[in-house]
Amino acid sequence: MAHDDPHQHHHSVPHEHKARAPAYAKVYVITCSDSRTAASDEGGRNIKSRLADKGHVVAGSAIVPDEPARIVEELGRAKTAGAQVALITGGTGITSRDSTFETVSGLIARPLPGFGELFRMLSFQEIGSAAMLSRAIAGVTREGLLVFAMPGSPAAVKLACDRLILPELGHLLEELNR
Repeated sequence: MAHDDPHQHHHSVPHEHKARAPAYAKVYVITCSDSRTAASDEGGRNIKSRLADKGHVVAGSAIVPDEPARIVEELGRAKTAGAQVALITGGTGITSRDSTFETVSGLIARPLPGFGELFRMLSFQEIGSAAMLSRAIAGVTREGLLVFAMPGSPAAVKLACDRLILPELGHLLEELNR
């Protein structure tokens, strides 16, 4: 009996990709908030410690007010700093001040709708129907920067980073560099 089971090979494809993936990413962390300071930026601190735990490099970070021009400017700084990835926390709600979703949407050339879909699904399991208020979003900008925008709450940051972003970060970068 030959062991040329096509299903067996198919299973190894994601593992082969992960094996070729870069060991670490250069990541820029942006906290979008009108009220947070370096001392109260729990979301940003949370992301940085999770990145460090996985051996990723923080290329820079900033706290910016929830204003489209400032978000765009900071994403430009991320690219200049050599970041491959920008992680944004905050500004994804539906208040009149929440402009992260619209701003990031306008910059994305190749959306990753699965991030928002899975984030809300996982969030629904934790907080119920209020998960639909989250406008978490991800994609790749025209300049090739991988951007993830997640809510500002510590629980949301933990969920997005631990369950979705960090497990696939190397694989995503490997795909982007093909």
